[in-house]
Amino acid sequence: MDKLLITGGQSLNGVVRASGAKNAALPILAATLLTKQPITIKNLPHLHDITTMLELLGSMGCGVVVDEKMNVQLDVSTVNRTEAPYELVKTMRASILVLGPLVSHFGEAIVSLPGGCAIGSRPVDLHLRGLEAMGADIQVVGGNIVAKVDGRLKGARIFFDKVTVTGTENLLMAAALADGRSVLENAAREPEVVDLAECLIAMGAKITGHGTDTITIDGVEELFGTEYSVMPDRIETGTFLVAAAITAGKVKVIDTDVHSMEAVLAKLEEAGASVEVGEDWIELDMQGRRPKAVNISTAPYPAFPTDMQAQFVALNAIADGVGRVTENIFENRFMHVDEMLRMGADIEVNGNTAIVKGGSALKGAPVMATDLRASASLVLSALVAEGDTKIDRIYHIDRGYECIEEKFGSLGAKISRVLN
Repeated sequence: MDKLLITGGQSLNGVVRASGAKNAALPILAATLLTKQPITIKNLPHLHDITTMLELLGSMGCGVVVDEKMNVQLDVSTVNRTEAPYELVKTMRASILVLGPLVSHFGEAIVSLPGGCAIGSRPVDLHLRGLEAMGADIQVVGGNIVAKVDGRLKGARIFFDKVTVTGTENLLMAAALADGRSVLENAAREPEVVDLAECLIAMGAKITGHGTDTITIDGVEELFGTEYSVMPDRIETGTFLVAAAITAGKVKVIDTDVHSMEAVLAKLEEAGASVEVGEDWIELDMQGRRPKAVNISTAPYPAFPTDMQAQFVALNAIADGVGRVTENIFENRFMHVDEMLRMGADIEVNGNTAIVKGGSALKGAPVMATDLRASASLVLSALVAEGDTKIDRIYHIDRGYECIEEKFGSLGAKISRVLN
């Protein structure tokens, strides 16, 4: 099994390009099930989850053609199966995103209950209640969601008890072909939801209010083929910027989305970094300085993202002062702390808050990735640790970071993929 070997102590400097956003690409790929016309999706990141979603679409009979730039042309006119089997779904929670499009376009779906990262309960009941409100018959049989509808789904007013990104995305797609108007209240405002809505609009959907907590969809009878480019990955961008801050370096991330980064950039500036932005680039300069500890509290967008929490735990571990990091989205999302303690970090977890005492001199050690973003914190810790760190179970990293060793290597990191 592959591992990452990192020798710490190198200041990161240079320019790196942001990849396409996995969390936008996955629902956009699912949305291609809503049209019978060929559709091309560009700027897809080369990641295991993307490959799994393409494999899932292919298993339904969808024509999939990928070029050397990871642009994908999909043809749903050949779909002959409306089932997402457990063998594929168990590796990726985002497989649930095919549920709404399948029911809306084909009138039926069988989707296994999802798997994915072990970061706590992420129930799909809000998805199912929303589809029932739109007229679908939903049964859970033998670990499968079995959904059917006679004719078209009906427009409905749906209020989410709690903000859910995938729930918003699933029902947004389902409503695009429904009969009548749907209103999603307390909807997720994440940039990836906006990107999905913009793709649907390019396909002919009638959507307003995306980016706010109330999204209105007037259903249409059919959607059309288009060419759409996925937004840049704001979490990957943030990870590179934290890497520059933690190693007292200077890194410019290009081809990124500046406007989606405001909460993260504010905390990096609070930590003492000098940040400059352009239309599609961000440059962070921490040369010759140590970061200052910052307090973090995660919440739905536009507040501080849960997917950047672990990276800031790593930053606080070597910063001056004490930082409190409170996780309000997922339980079990401090699993990286035990591994960081092995490297010499001084962290105490009390409920959903980690108290991180900075100033520790981290030491290289064998550690194990437990989920996608936790693994990013281990990479960051290893970059600044004394000696060698070997990170096991890096398949978690490969789910969300494209060519991580090549990208960090281009900035001066001593990082390589090894077999043992």
